[in-house]
Amino acid sequence: MPNRPAALPANAALLLIDLQRAIDDPRWAVHGPRNNPQAEGNVAALLAAWRATGRPVVHVRHDSQEPDSPYRPTTPGHAFKPEAQPLPGERVVAKTTNSAFIGTGLDAWLVEHGIATLVVAGVLTNNSVEATVRMAGNLGFDTILAADAGFACARRDRRGRVWPAEDVHALSLANLEGEYARIMDTAEILALAERRG
Repeated sequence: MPNRPAALPANAALLLIDLQRAIDDPRWAVHGPRNNPQAEGNVAALLAAWRATGRPVVHVRHDSQEPDSPYRPTTPGHAFKPEAQPLPGERVVAKTTNSAFIGTGLDAWLVEHGIATLVVAGVLTNNSVEATVRMAGNLGFDTILAADAGFACARRDRRGRVWPAEDVHALSLANLEGEYARIMDTAEILALAERRG
């Protein structure tokens, strides 16, 4: 993966993953609080910058098929969070798996529109974000992951140890950095967004 770019292409797409009300369901915090409490504010800042510069925005919505999932289309949790509401004309991609590229046509749409650079934000870092970023990298997209515009939740491993959300998040970022994506903070990405490549 190349070093930090000097600027972002004029058509770099912002890919927002699963930023739906379902992520606020208490079941996600059963092992402890999430990390990055500022994530939604950073998402809003990225979204405002993309809209101001006319770059493409893609909202990925999880349409869970699980009967008890808060992401199921018939539940209140299916709605987008206020900070990530799509505007008319912004693409909404519905997925039923953890990756935004499986069964959605997203890859073909990006190629059709000549989009080679993706900036990714959303939830959960160790689930749909990691799955999507891995596939983006494998498909050849120049991918940047906004480290502070998403979060993880605490997880219990098979031996019973509870890993705090910050550790889960950090390990996912470490898994992705270099081979699949560049990892940057929102402020760094916003600075790049002001300059067009």
